[in-house]
Amino acid sequence: MAEGRRLPLNGAIALTIAILVATNLVNHVFLHGWGLVVSLVVTPVLLAVWKWSGGTWPEAGLGRGTWAKGARWAAVLIGLVGLVYLVGALLPATRDLFEDQRNSGLSGAEVAYRMLIQVPIGTVLLEEVAFRGVLYGLLVRARGTVTATVVSSVLFGMWHILPSLHLASDKPALSGLFGTSSTGTVVAAVVADIGAVLFTAASGVLFCELRRRSGSLLPPMGLHWATNALGYLTGFLLR
Repeated sequence: MAEGRRLPLNGAIALTIAILVATNLVNHVFLHGWGLVVSLVVTPVLLAVWKWSGGTWPEAGLGRGTWAKGARWAAVLIGLVGLVYLVGALLPATRDLFEDQRNSGLSGAEVAYRMLIQVPIGTVLLEEVAFRGVLYGLLVRARGTVTATVVSSVLFGMWHILPSLHLASDKPALSGLFGTSSTGTVVAAVVADIGAVLFTAASGVLFCELRRRSGSLLPPMGLHWATNALGYLTGFLLR
């Protein structure tokens, strides 16, 4: 694309954030349950914005030369998460943390679908391309690595505000901490939502660092998938 026809960096950043805000509302307000389709539509749109801004695939963590290294990093990270989950499942003090009312009635086939289809395509693909690929890459070019890490991670945390609104009621281990009164329920909901946002923002920093050190999106993708998908598997096996 000719230099004069490129989308300016600030315009690309603003457009990317606008797309993400709209996507978040579509996923959690207007078309709940359509996350897989939304991901398959929005991901190429974000990549088109990236290319329109003059970005290259290596700059987005998608360079072919990083695939082998990125895959090795991803494999190690998946193994580490599996080990942590195994220990957590075996210890009585942490076993109840895997209980989640949203997943209590899932069959084995449904768990497999979430692990192999919904999580990698409906969640990880979109979020990693968006926050550690396109947005991070644009911000690195515009403001540098530190700003890119902070801004993309904060927005990643805010991305989880809507899906975390009912976290306290879905997680019995969390709701029980504040009692069953109406006040306790409200406090539990607020604390759980804020905690989820802070945790995912901190996770975003780690994902960005993995992206920076490896030069690839595969390590954060692997860690992201393992955290979500192996959580489903562990919860299912502990029922």
